[in-house]
Amino acid sequence: MTRRTFAAAAAGFGRDLDEDFATIATLLERARGAGADLLALPEAALGGYLSSLHDSGGSGEPVDEPPQLDVDGPEIARLVALAGDTVVTAGFCERGDAASGYRPYNSAVAVTGDGVLGHHRKVHQPLNEHTSYAAGDRFAAFDTPVGRLGMMICYDKAFPEAARALAVDGARVVVCMSAWPAARTDPAPVLADDRWTRRFDLFDRARALENQIVWVSANQAGTFGDMRLVASAKVVDPGGEVLATTGTDAGVAVATVDVDDAVDAARRFMGHLRDRRPASYAGPPLPARAG
Repeated sequence: MTRRTFAAAAAGFGRDLDEDFATIATLLERARGAGADLLALPEAALGGYLSSLHDSGGSGEPVDEPPQLDVDGPEIARLVALAGDTVVTAGFCERGDAASGYRPYNSAVAVTGDGVLGHHRKVHQPLNEHTSYAAGDRFAAFDTPVGRLGMMICYDKAFPEAARALAVDGARVVVCMSAWPAARTDPAPVLADDRWTRRFDLFDRARALENQIVWVSANQAGTFGDMRLVASAKVVDPGGEVLATTGTDAGVAVATVDVDDAVDAARRFMGHLRDRRPASYAGPPLPARAG
């Protein structure tokens, strides 16, 4: 039996790291009370996300960016100490290195009390995010107490190749951490009806179904800067069915899944990984991104 309980958080996080850790401690207590083996926190849970994804128009105002942290620094060590026996995934702004020209990365870690289990740098960058962060360049699964796990961040999930790369690398559970906002133009009065809320939910269900994996989706909630975040944290089964969701409210979505049974059953007859024809998918190279 590989029954595991997954908790996905929808919550707001800002620049004050002590406040962020207090929020994390509260969410962990709630998740543990529900028997969770894994708690997924949102993108930028340590230090908050960018306050805007749109060009400031050359106003000369200082850019409001998150504090830069190190994977082996005291903040991640503090997260490790809080995690204990629970697998915790969380996003943060990672200090840049020579390879990035010392520009920071939008990153995530998976930890337990034993230390860092996995590390991901966001590959795909929406709108003007590339002016604040360097991009990562890979997707790789890794082993954890809840099974082989993959991670991605927000816009990464809009690209089928990202989740497929993790599934091919053996991930049976993928955690996606987001700071996904509602539409900026023509926003819906009711957040649940917003087109970007619907897209967030569609991507979650599609990525789970097409790869026949368990999908755990965390997101920021509330407002930050000029963004209204859609929350909608959820756990999705390998058939694309939503097992638990917070809806557009802050909270924790919790569901228990026998991971191997669910994945094996989904793949038994219609095996999407087994039936791929990779040689048929090659196409011409894409043009480079402008700017």
